[in-house]
Amino acid sequence: MKQRGFSLVELMIALVLGLIISGAVIQTMISARVTNSLNQAVSQVQEAGRFVMLRLSRDIMEAGRFDQIVSNVDATVDHLVEAAFIQNRPVGLAGDYTSNASLGSSQGTNGANDDLVINLLGKEDCTGNRFGYPADTEFHVVNKYYVANNKLYCTGFDGRVLRGLRSPVVGSRSVILMDNVESFQVQYGVTDLASASQGQAVQYVTASQLSALRAANRQVVAIRIGVMLKSDGAQVANMPVHELAVLNEKPVKTDDAHYFQVFNQTLALRNMKNFVRSLR
Repeated sequence: MKQRGFSLVELMIALVLGLIISGAVIQTMISARVTNSLNQAVSQVQEAGRFVMLRLSRDIMEAGRFDQIVSNVDATVDHLVEAAFIQNRPVGLAGDYTSNASLGSSQGTNGANDDLVINLLGKEDCTGNRFGYPADTEFHVVNKYYVANNKLYCTGFDGRVLRGLRSPVVGSRSVILMDNVESFQVQYGVTDLASASQGQAVQYVTASQLSALRAANRQVVAIRIGVMLKSDGAQVANMPVHELAVLNEKPVKTDDAHYFQVFNQTLALRNMKNFVRSLR
C-alpha cells in the first residue's frame, strides 16, 4: 500500500496557520505583560499616595495645638508665651523664628513645589527626634515639608531653639517621606476676621498671601495639600500623555514612560477651630 505525504500546498497552509497561531499567542503574552506592568505601576502609585496622605494628615492636623490640660509640657519656658506663639502661628512664615529668619512656608514660583512649615506641641518631631527633652514631656515642635530631587522630605526643629530660648542639645534631622514626587502644592483655608468668625475657612489662599491676612487678624484653620506622584522608571511604556493640575497650579504635561496620579486632601486644623472661636 502506497503511503502519501503532505503536498507542498498543504505544508504551506500548515505553516501559515502555525504562524498565525504563534503570533496570536505571542501577542497575547505581550499584552498580558503590558497589562500586568501597568497594573503594578497603578498599584504602586496608589499605595504610595495613600501612605503619604495618611502621614501628612496625621502630622498637619496637629498644627496650632497647645494643650496644657492633658499634656505634660516641659516647664523650662513660659507656657503662656509659647502657647500664644503656636496658636497664633499654626503655619510658620519667614521672620517668625529668631535664629532662622528664612524658615517658613512659601509658594513656589511658576509651578515649583511649595514649602510647608507648621508649629505644634508634641512629644517628638516628624523624624522622631526629641531634642534631649525628657521622655514624658511635650515641647514646641516645628516641622518643615518640602521637595528636593523629586523626594518629599520632612525636617524637624526644636521651636524653642528657633525662637532663641534654648541652646541646641540635639541637631535637626530630615527624613524622606516619599520618592517620585512630581509636584507638592499647598493652600491655606483662612477665616473671616477672628472677632466675628465661627472658625470656618471662608477662603483658600497661597503662602504668599498669609502674612497680610495674619496681620488682618484672619487665621489659618485648614490646610489643603496636593501631591502628584509617578511610577518608577521603565515600569510602563507608551502611556497616553495627559495634562494634570495640582490645586491652583497650571496643568503640566505628563510623559509616556510613567503612570501619574494626583492626590488631594483638605485637612481641618481641629485645634485652631476652637481657638478662633474663643477669640470672639
